Amino acid sequence: MAPDIQYWYLRDHKLFSTLNNAQIKDLCIITRYKKASKNEIIYFASDPVQRIYLLKKGMIKIVESDPEGREVIKDIIQKGDIFGELSLSGSNGTSEYAQAISSEVLICSFTLEDFENVLARDPTVSLKFSKFIGFKFKRLQNRYANLVFKDVRQRIVEFLHEWAEKEGKPQGKELIVANYLTHQDIAQLVCTSRQTVTQTLNALEAEGKLTYSRQEIVFPLTDFPNLTQTNQSVV
Repeated sequence: MAPDIQYWYLRDHKLFSTLNNAQIKDLCIITRYKKASKNEIIYFASDPVQRIYLLKKGMIKIVESDPEGREVIKDIIQKGDIFGELSLSGSNGTSEYAQAISSEVLICSFTLEDFENVLARDPTVSLKFSKFIGFKFKRLQNRYANLVFKDVRQRIVEFLHEWAEKEGKPQGKELIVANYLTHQDIAQLVCTSRQTVTQTLNALEAEGKLTYSRQEIVFPLTDFPNLTQTNQSVV
């Protein structure tokens, strides 16, 4: 990858937004870039060299399997997210891997050692990384709270709306999301069954809340007031 493209990929990431040009160029030297296509494995937790990954384009799922080989989706990683060995303490021995679920994925990564050196050298980056970890824990807490206080329909609707707000593209009076997930994927993320997801999606479609297909999910833009206001202000 051309050095100038590497530079702007790092410059645009919020984690490194306060660094100067020379510092960004130094990061380019220790950063590795990778493109992946749908279903390609990005990393295994058991890899001998532990790395920190920054997702620049596409979507990735984090999957963990138990000793019997049953798999559970732990998280969906979207553009701008950081994933990999976030504990900064080496492999925790879990059977975990990251897999591309969009048609094209672009990531940049650091070895764990190099990333630790970056944090030690630049306090502002270290602070931002700490805030990011705190945000990840908050998301996890919210997921557990949702299991306790919200029913399945609410969890599915909130998951779909969060996804749409991050990935959706307004077109006229609609918000369109490229659909990378199966019903089983969604079921694992909201802790329910595939059948329940199918029944809920069918009900939401009958109510005019969305239109669902394997290729895309279409929502009325009016259900997203923040996006509607932004769209109107641009016009």
